[in-house]
Amino acid sequence: MSTRILLVEDEEPVRTMTAFALEKAGFTVEQAETVKQAERYLQDGLPDLLLIDWMLPDVSGIEFARRLSREETTREIPLIMLTARGEESDKLHGFEAGFDDYITKPFSPRELVARIKAVLRRSSAQTAEGVLQAEELVLDPTSHRLTANGEALEVGPTEYRLLHFFMSHPERVYSRSQLLDRVWGSNVYIEERTVDVHIRRLRKALSEQGFDRFIQTVRGAGYRFSTKA
Repeated sequence: MSTRILLVEDEEPVRTMTAFALEKAGFTVEQAETVKQAERYLQDGLPDLLLIDWMLPDVSGIEFARRLSREETTREIPLIMLTARGEESDKLHGFEAGFDDYITKPFSPRELVARIKAVLRRSSAQTAEGVLQAEELVLDPTSHRLTANGEALEVGPTEYRLLHFFMSHPERVYSRSQLLDRVWGSNVYIEERTVDVHIRRLRKALSEQGFDRFIQTVRGAGYRFSTKA
């Protein structure tokens, strides 16, 4: 079965060109002009990935991403933003809303396909590791669950991958560029500050049970995961 992508884009020429390129690459593409239409598609079945334009006629792509990230049934779906807005602040805004990657218009079909494949590889990567535990913080890769002091913690897919990497490599310091390569992938073209955004989000989630102290900043070097003070 081919990978199913839901494309949410209100500009008909861009939508047609993008859908053609993706179908040529072997993807199955469903098209929506508005968030309302996209939500109807989601009711019929979840796609493997969503491509979402920032500026949509009914709801912004940013707000739509936030909605998807809040819902248990859709929070694990990878999201890529399509937009003409290329400022770094716009990109950070998108990552904070829950997007996994960000493609600035105009873009080449080859780049789009490569970026989609990279995001899908990261989201579907399977590990043979068993349960990871640090004190009462427990990450179970098989069930994709995270608990702290016996309570379930909700984190976004990027924060989950980041925590999984940290817990798999405790006590080691990683620079932002190393984390981008190891967690996001070496062929993803995003700024190093993106790491800081997801570190903040991860710490906020862990702080509910007091485990944000495990994500430590090493001044001038990067970040490490440690249970030591």
